[in-house]
Amino acid sequence: MTTTTGKTSSEVARADLVTFTIDDVEVSVPKGTLVIRAAEEIGIQIPRFCDHPLLQPVGACRQCLVEVATPDREGNVRPMPKPQASCTLEASPGMVVRTQRTSAVADKAQHGVMELLLINHPLDCPTCDKGGECPLQNQAMSNGRATSRFHDTKRTFPKPVAISTEILLDRERCVLCQRCTRFSEEIAGDPFIDLQMRGIKQQVGVFDPGVLGFGGAEPVQVYRGAQPDGTPVDAAMGLPAQDPAGPAGQATVDTSGRPFASYFSGNTIQICPVGALTNAAYRFRSRPFDLVSTPGVSEHDSNGAALRVDHRRGVVLRRLALEDAAVNEEWISDKDRFAFTWQGMPDRLTVPHVRDTLPDGTRGELRPASWSEALDAAATGLAAARAAGGVGVLPGGRLTVEDAYAYAKFARVVLGTNDVDHRARTHSAEEEAFLAHHVAGTPMGVTFADLEKAPATLLVGFEPEDEGGIVFLRLRKAVQRHKARVFSVAPFAGRGLSRLDGTLVPAAPGTEAEVLDALAPGADGVLGQAAAALGPDAVVVVGERLAGVPGGLSAALRLAERTGARLVWIPRRAGERGGVEMGTLPGLLPGGRLVEDARARIDMGAVWGVDQLPSTPGRDASAIVAAAADGTLGGLVVGGVDPADLPDPALALRAFAQVGFLVSLEVRSSAVSELADVVLPVAPPVEKAGTFLNWEGRPRPFPQALTSTAMADHRVLAALADAMDVPLGTRTVAQVHREIDQLAAWDGARGAAPEVAYAEPPALGAGEAVLATWHLLLDAGRCQDGERFLAGTAQRPVARLSPAHAAELGVGTGDVVTVRTDRGQVSLPLVVTPMPDGVVWLPLHSTGSMVRSTLGADAGAVVRVEAARLAPATTDGKGL
Repeated sequence: MTTTTGKTSSEVARADLVTFTIDDVEVSVPKGTLVIRAAEEIGIQIPRFCDHPLLQPVGACRQCLVEVATPDREGNVRPMPKPQASCTLEASPGMVVRTQRTSAVADKAQHGVMELLLINHPLDCPTCDKGGECPLQNQAMSNGRATSRFHDTKRTFPKPVAISTEILLDRERCVLCQRCTRFSEEIAGDPFIDLQMRGIKQQVGVFDPGVLGFGGAEPVQVYRGAQPDGTPVDAAMGLPAQDPAGPAGQATVDTSGRPFASYFSGNTIQICPVGALTNAAYRFRSRPFDLVSTPGVSEHDSNGAALRVDHRRGVVLRRLALEDAAVNEEWISDKDRFAFTWQGMPDRLTVPHVRDTLPDGTRGELRPASWSEALDAAATGLAAARAAGGVGVLPGGRLTVEDAYAYAKFARVVLGTNDVDHRARTHSAEEEAFLAHHVAGTPMGVTFADLEKAPATLLVGFEPEDEGGIVFLRLRKAVQRHKARVFSVAPFAGRGLSRLDGTLVPAAPGTEAEVLDALAPGADGVLGQAAAALGPDAVVVVGERLAGVPGGLSAALRLAERTGARLVWIPRRAGERGGVEMGTLPGLLPGGRLVEDARARIDMGAVWGVDQLPSTPGRDASAIVAAAADGTLGGLVVGGVDPADLPDPALALRAFAQVGFLVSLEVRSSAVSELADVVLPVAPPVEKAGTFLNWEGRPRPFPQALTSTAMADHRVLAALADAMDVPLGTRTVAQVHREIDQLAAWDGARGAAPEVAYAEPPALGAGEAVLATWHLLLDAGRCQDGERFLAGTAQRPVARLSPAHAAELGVGTGDVVTVRTDRGQVSLPLVVTPMPDGVVWLPLHSTGSMVRSTLGADAGAVVRVEAARLAPATTDGKGL
């Protein structure tokens, strides 16, 4: 093929290569390749500490010194006067590089740097958490002196410094590589710690003279006040505060002078080449060589981040990020890394439980039972419930593909119903139509790489840092490396959007559909900017919260068609996409087949070995709960659902208590299992093998990490089906995969695109506001239980109001406001935030802010807002 320059593509490719020599081996690499990378390509390992392939080169540690010679203008190859850092040196034509393998100069230089690093490094390898997997240990043996010439007193510091409740710093171990500071600045965008002073006194720390020990100075006390216009200020720094909603626990001040807070701080521990940064929970608990490592996949969100599960004697002690260039690269969120203790809490269910019926006909207490007794009781009860109105199935959104498939098949084949819905959250008929039309049965479309390369990304109903984790890091990489633009249709610009240098497209809750329809060339302000940025290479990201906005998903489809931008749906939970594909929706069968389509039912019947399948779309989750509450349904099968996640938790609890027969499949004792007639314990992710399907549609398989007798949901459902005399065929992962593999890509009818009109905004009376709310990444969810160190890094819950609205109420930042409905009230400190007037934001499920359970409301609801009326203090100290 000939290019516009007249050269063939192969000639252009050769022109982009640089040929040079490393240790007498001629190498051709693309222009811009660092010498240290080129050496790796031919199997030469140059020692290093500061170098990391995903961070910008800095040449801080100098351990990677090599001898270099380059051609002069006459073509004579002349050596550089001093060894060069190979991690910052780009290969050039004719360059000659000699590493420690062939150069005594390079070897001596590396030995000298290593000796310098070890002068003040403590000899505490036997107690250091990094001991046994420490690059400094390894390279001290391979590229250091056999004996030390240093006999003076080593430098020491008070230890450890608690950067946060999760991250501890031992300063004397630091080799000043700056990996941690560069990660925080370049990748996460969080202010962190930095290098202080110079020369022999140089150390890593925070801008706090008390922590650094400057002449006995006191630590910086950050006082949070406010400017006359209500803008919060750090009095100690004289700067506008980033956000008074800081971490819940104690933390040192970061380089901006505010308490350190980050959702990604655990990555600094993993990339630290020594034991300078350690984890408070794992500190001194194990040696690396005592651990068994098993690959895994995060169960906390829909990204499918690759993990390494390290365990000893049947107990998981830590989780690390595994490298996966296509998904999470080498990074994971702190929730993925630290929130694993929930799988082994004391309330773990280990045996089945059965509730007896007392002689007077009332329900007795749950009691432990054998598996055979529990399965027989569940089979008998479900058979009676099926005849008495039917049984609804609520699997929850955290299932593996194998478990979701088993629930979908169990509902149709065993229970004969389409009343199955995994969406334990806000949902709608419009969303189901959108999923059937745009998501189910479609091949992988938009990927992480597409997000990174897109010139513009529009976020709708999606807060990437809180609801996306790894998505946020990819978007930040796109902004930092490729100058991408990020727009967000939201009530206010959150902390994550500010670190994406993003542009807010203001929208009150419920008006997102109108805003999307208003994005057109020539529109005023940010509407016109966003419209101009959207094109065939751009991406529109919609979150699951848009399901609660009438017309929102319909408008998103229209926007994608109008602009040519690619549209992708990113839910929060790990099992949502797998549930859609496996048919745990009332109108969908596996692979995007419509329940109403006779050909689709015949197709599935052939795989499932049944002649007939229910042909009428079933009830969604809200309708199932309502039917159970009013006695229409005879029974429920519930798997891993927290009532607080459902749109109306009070109604859900009433339904679970009043339904004729309730079977609960749970890992831990819960509000559902306490009300169940039969409780069947199931295995958590660490004790089973399975596959998550991430939001891209990419399968993320993982093996079983811990030896266990606990059974996965699909195996328990197979045993329950056997007890009901209906073979399910999902007893093993292999059986499930064989059936899934029989499902060819569906080429039949697909769901029609939804066309739902958006609702008019509500009229607000005096003292009223529209509620905005979403989950914070770290909140009061049960999958974070047991990790108190992680809980200390969560953001403190606050309420947010616009400056005008706050002034109308006579309150400012730091004052307490009360948000109330007829159901209850939530009182939280206020943060005055630039946002539409008449809108109040609360965290959805944080300690002290359980919005659905307390207020009985969700985003878009009308609530009352007022300054908190606190009782005066009393002499006995019991007043508020």
